[in-house]
Amino acid sequence: MAEIEALSEALKGLSVSTELVEEELKPHLDVLLNLLLEKKKGMAEKIVSSGVLPILAQVLRKKSPLASQVTLLVAEIAREAGVREHCIQAGLVSALVPLLNSSDQEQLLHAGRAIGRICFENSVQQTQLVENGVIPRLVIIMQQYPENDPLVNVSLLALCNLADVDAAREALADVGVAEVLTYQLKRAPDAERRHLILEVLGSLGESDTLKLQFVESGVPEALSEMIRTLQGGSDTHDLCSIKVASNLIVTLLLGDESMQKCFGEGTGRIYQDVLFWLQSSNTELQLSGALAIANFARNDSNCVKMLELGVVPYILDLLEQHVTEGDVSVQHAGLSALRNLAIPASNKVRMLEDGVTERIRTLLRSDMPPVQFKLLGTLRMMVDGQEEAASVLGKDEILLARVMEWCDAKDHAGVRGEANRLLAALIRHSRNPEVIQTVIKVDGIQHLISMAISEHVIMQNEALVALAIASAIDIEAVQEPFRDADLLPTLQKMLDDPVVAVEVKFSALGLICSLANSGMLREQITSLNLRDTLSKLSAHTSTKLAKQADTVMAVLSETG
Repeated sequence: MAEIEALSEALKGLSVSTELVEEELKPHLDVLLNLLLEKKKGMAEKIVSSGVLPILAQVLRKKSPLASQVTLLVAEIAREAGVREHCIQAGLVSALVPLLNSSDQEQLLHAGRAIGRICFENSVQQTQLVENGVIPRLVIIMQQYPENDPLVNVSLLALCNLADVDAAREALADVGVAEVLTYQLKRAPDAERRHLILEVLGSLGESDTLKLQFVESGVPEALSEMIRTLQGGSDTHDLCSIKVASNLIVTLLLGDESMQKCFGEGTGRIYQDVLFWLQSSNTELQLSGALAIANFARNDSNCVKMLELGVVPYILDLLEQHVTEGDVSVQHAGLSALRNLAIPASNKVRMLEDGVTERIRTLLRSDMPPVQFKLLGTLRMMVDGQEEAASVLGKDEILLARVMEWCDAKDHAGVRGEANRLLAALIRHSRNPEVIQTVIKVDGIQHLISMAISEHVIMQNEALVALAIASAIDIEAVQEPFRDADLLPTLQKMLDDPVVAVEVKFSALGLICSLANSGMLREQITSLNLRDTLSKLSAHTSTKLAKQADTVMAVLSETG
């Protein structure tokens, strides 16, 4: 009862005070504050329902000596989510914002807490705060009082809540937030502060402008130093910090300019640290290391430099660690890095000489579709334009047998597509009779014919070109498999289908030219009455296709 009477008396005293005299108001404010600090349930709602909030806003606007006490009172009231909208309606936010210009650190602390609580998860209010210039003030506060941990914490929380507002990122790009965050990261006293700074950096790191500012201000180095300090322990908070920090560095590498600065022609501190991550026993660091290498390998000059510096063995060692019951994400990322590194032609030759294809073939036994998909894509990149590599892999019956299994992967269209594309690539780039014989032996011809009628034009053309090369090199070897797999009827359907792309029909006609060199297949051409189909195409609106149809008819007449 005494509490209720005290509350009632204090609220009444505030309500009847018209002059807002300090001596009159202070005792009543003290009572309310003490009652709130006792954390009694429903106290904030009772205070708000009395209608005193506009009076509190008025005190704040008058810049009264009581402003600090009132600000603390509002901060305590706003702990309750249910009263925050009333605080907004009473004009407390607009009354509190100017207090962020105060030189009184205690008042700054209370004002920051009050604003942060009132506007929590309120996008409209958060946007208005940004428009009212709160962002520069928060950064200035951390610049002026960098050692005041409670005040820094409140400012960081506010930034964290505002960081997703687009206008906030634009404002932060102009006020040197990178230097402030870097300094605070280096002196973070505990895991809670670390996580708060990492969360702010993560939200802001989505901006390309801020990515570059972060790199120029040494954020990646500070993150890497933090990782180095925390490594080796088992504390869950530390392990979480390592994961978030390494992921953040990978994100910063997504910007072209920021990535290049971190690479530093292979001498950059971050690039050097990434190599250590690849050798770490921490799976999260291994994953981030592989992803970082894949990001560094986004241009040819970096790829060539990294190969010269010997990055490939690190990746291969990492992949081999995870072959049996390993981490799928690490394998996927490692293969992505290898694939990117293999794009420059000079790197392909060097990687083949270093035995890369032999070592990554150990991954053939993987049962994980994401790894299978990336492995097939990496092998296809390795043989692109490389006759020797395509010949070696194309004659490997164990490899081709596994590729055949993946060509039948009914539940994984991506794996199936990549397996077929690798099969076609081995013939296209090797142009080797032994490769063709091996493909026939493992029943690969049917897969190439199925690929030729897929829904993707690129895959159709790759298959048709591979089949044409096979028939041009060894028609005797392929004519029977072609006949048994109904290749010619399939080609005729493609030529008759008005939906099939012109470039695909063009490639199909080229293949028919090669097939005409087989007596067995020439008989089938006649029985199918393929000349009628060709005659129709000779009147096609595409002059290139029409001319190709005429050429094929002429070839058939000669061979006939």
